[in-house]
Amino acid sequence: MTRVDKKQALQMLKESSIYEIGKEADQIRQSLHPEGVVTFVVDRNINYTNICINRCKFCAFWRPQGHSEAYVLSYEELSKKIEETIEKGGTQILLQGGVHPELGIDFYIDMLRFIKNNFKIHLHGFSPPEISFLSKKEGLTVKEILLKLMEAGLDSIPGGGAEILSDRVREIQSPNKIRSAEWLSIMREAHLLGMKTSATMMFGSIESEEDIVEHLDAIRTLQDETAGFIAFIPWSFQPGNTELKREYTEIMPAGAVKYLRVLALSRIYLDNFKNIQVSWVTQGIKIAQVGLRFGANDFGSTMLEENVVRAAGVMYRVTMDEIIDAIKSARFKPAQRDTYYKVLRYFNEN
Repeated sequence: MTRVDKKQALQMLKESSIYEIGKEADQIRQSLHPEGVVTFVVDRNINYTNICINRCKFCAFWRPQGHSEAYVLSYEELSKKIEETIEKGGTQILLQGGVHPELGIDFYIDMLRFIKNNFKIHLHGFSPPEISFLSKKEGLTVKEILLKLMEAGLDSIPGGGAEILSDRVREIQSPNKIRSAEWLSIMREAHLLGMKTSATMMFGSIESEEDIVEHLDAIRTLQDETAGFIAFIPWSFQPGNTELKREYTEIMPAGAVKYLRVLALSRIYLDNFKNIQVSWVTQGIKIAQVGLRFGANDFGSTMLEENVVRAAGVMYRVTMDEIIDAIKSARFKPAQRDTYYKVLRYFNEN
């Protein structure tokens, strides 16, 4: 099949009917995953701190140092959360925090070693903004920081901090955060060290359709080079309680049609990504279920804990049984996976 270019992608996003783009995405999904299996991972998002110097306008989660709600998790709190995750069959911890101005590399190394010494669990953690900050704070290269984190127990890196890889948009909604080229450079460095990562995109804020296509093109280009991305997760901006919503009052949450259109285009354009996730945490389980016919082959995570989207006032919660039922009722075969998409167990038809 001929690769879709940016001009064609933009035309699809703007002009294709939801049925046309959905049908094409579903056909691609079927060709990549003909067995009809839809996977999910059992994990927990642990935010080790909400103190953050980036102060992104789209985020309702961060707090400044000294705020009454600011925190850094103790090892006791961390242990309790991980123990609960493992008890529920969890295989992965997504470990992310704000960019805390006083936490250096030793904090991260000690935290990773503590977890690995006490628990058998995959650590998917620290997005590019955190790694960039550590590099600058410690006077070390990104490669040196990554090697130290890997040696201490970091297994893979989530795609956080990407939002929209458009510096025009980033200058408005996250002026203190790393720019697009640095996000891509850190992911490239991780891939070259043999570390797998995911990629994400937050849409529905102040970006244009052109920005969405540029984002997809940037990660497709890097994937051509490194093949280091294991999955792509597009999710819609949740404006509640955010500074961005106060500045741009016309912003409304992206509806189901916009979400499904972007999801489908992602599957069509990202021809070098095998796995595309739905985002029930921002769209709810029913729209996520529909997304399985718009190119997605993965239901994401059970997300035993999630704090960032919830801070924006969106509180969709689903259990593992609800995910399994949703996959089955959409006529797919549910399977629990690990971080690298290796199937751990299938769930029978009964």
